[in-house]
Amino acid sequence: MKDFVLALQFLTRLPLPPVAAGDAAFARSIRWFPAAGLVAGLVLLLGLWLGWLLDPWTGALLGLAAWVWVTGALHLDGLADIADASGAVHKGRERLREVLADPHVGSFGAVSIGLQLLAKLVLLHALLAGTGWWVVLFVPAAARFGPLVWSWWLPPLHEGLASRFRNVIRPADLILWLVLLAFAAALANPALAAAPLLIAAWGWRVRRLLGGISGDGHGAGIELVETGLLLALVIAPHLG
Repeated sequence: MKDFVLALQFLTRLPLPPVAAGDAAFARSIRWFPAAGLVAGLVLLLGLWLGWLLDPWTGALLGLAAWVWVTGALHLDGLADIADASGAVHKGRERLREVLADPHVGSFGAVSIGLQLLAKLVLLHALLAGTGWWVVLFVPAAARFGPLVWSWWLPPLHEGLASRFRNVIRPADLILWLVLLAFAAALANPALAAAPLLIAAWGWRVRRLLGGISGDGHGAGIELVETGLLLALVIAPHLG
């Protein structure tokens, strides 16, 4: 249970009692990232519902605000850093990594954050305008299965967050969350089955771009998988 609380403390802004833990316990908390995502999904769902009582646009706005609040915009920062680094890719991988290490947000990063928030707002509105929108509860959880896969699959770029997670991922962890994701897709909405494809696509992309995974790569991947899943949920009813 302590590992779950650590995952919540790291991934959310929820008020929680302090937990003393070393590096090993913190690293193990990655096994609970999807569960922490489910808690974030509950906060998102509450914001959507409260706003939806007025109209879908208000629901989308309050839902997005709740989503950003509960995560502390943690992953948006990673998205901005990766976007800025991608803008320097034509200057070589060394320059790309220099930009990635720069704490300042450039024009590519600022635009990526704006587009990401706009995309989520529009897609949440599209879902609220229909039925069965409660399934967004599972989107943050499905996206946070990604760090387990990327940590297990990709080499870390440097000593840091990603390298700490790499050695604690067990095949059983991947299988367990994959099975639970499959149940969610079967019982709630088949569009959730797009999550493994989106996770694999980001892993392939970040490996080609950076050569490995970092904390920024995890954050950007979570954001993009979330948006991809929202898009899949919006498109799915039109495919039947």
